[in-house]
Amino acid sequence: MISLLKEVGRGKRGARDLTYEEAAQAAELILSGTATQAQIGAFLVAERIKMESPDEIKAFIEALRARITTYPMAGSMDCAGPYDGRTRTFIATLPTAFVLAACGLPTTLHGSPSMPPKWGITISDVLAAMGVQALEASREALISAAARTGFLFTPTEKWCPPLGELRQIRKELGLRTVFNTAEKLLRFTEASYMAVGVFHGTVFEKITNLLIELGVTRGIVVQGMEGSEDLSVEKRTRTYLIQGDSSELFIVDPEIYELMVEVPEMEWTAELQAETALSVLRGDAPLPFLNMVLLNSAVRLWVAQKAGSIEEGIYMARHAIDQGAALQKYTEWTEAIKPVSAT
Repeated sequence: MISLLKEVGRGKRGARDLTYEEAAQAAELILSGTATQAQIGAFLVAERIKMESPDEIKAFIEALRARITTYPMAGSMDCAGPYDGRTRTFIATLPTAFVLAACGLPTTLHGSPSMPPKWGITISDVLAAMGVQALEASREALISAAARTGFLFTPTEKWCPPLGELRQIRKELGLRTVFNTAEKLLRFTEASYMAVGVFHGTVFEKITNLLIELGVTRGIVVQGMEGSEDLSVEKRTRTYLIQGDSSELFIVDPEIYELMVEVPEMEWTAELQAETALSVLRGDAPLPFLNMVLLNSAVRLWVAQKAGSIEEGIYMARHAIDQGAALQKYTEWTEAIKPVSAT
């Protein structure tokens, strides 16, 4: 580990990117517990200063994937947002997932307890406010609920224990590390389709190219709200569309789809997030939050080829909400989880 530290820890000018093989070696030393806590901390900070290369991120993803048991969901979509949560915006991806499932697109969300640097409200926090202790649910219960409804929630640190073992040192560092990117790209369901959020424009192409290398058939990389996969309804959002081995810049403009609306500033709590998500599924949400779910559902249906256009996707999503199908998926999922949520 020391020889690898010398390569990445020489300072901004002297440090170099590791080769894939070297990064894989570093990942193995860290994930196996061979590296000391001091070495792990030094490596993660040095990588943060240097900025991780695509090969380095890929090596860590594949080292983590070697330690998980996947649950393939054919033709499914994996929605990957930041595990450090949200503080200023509505977590539209949660009700969106039930809309997608109601439209026939199996969908996965995943997460862990909140992480640095943001320490925001997470999907699992919102589910807990809905009365569902998803982080404590057994793998069997989650898979059973997914088979019944088409919606899977994955508690990443339980399904990939080495990440749980690294939580304490990540908390102590308080910084973004290579794991902030790697943990959300594990694709527990071997999903053909992905919607991935990024915060900084500087990593846009890096993540896009990485998804192509990881074998995503079609996907969308979104510079979304607070670095999430959620598109805004207040302004245009930059995205990259992935199809096979190619990608292209695509601007999503809510005004074109008559969904642009000003979103009120809110003092978000997990409880308010939960009530807003449920109001969307019931069909009685304030317009900004309804429109947010319609737009995000429509774009993801289009990316996954369930809709021929974004306009058709909006129609499908609205129909799923108006007819109660999305709320029914949520109800069925919670009923499937709750009786057997304890491990």
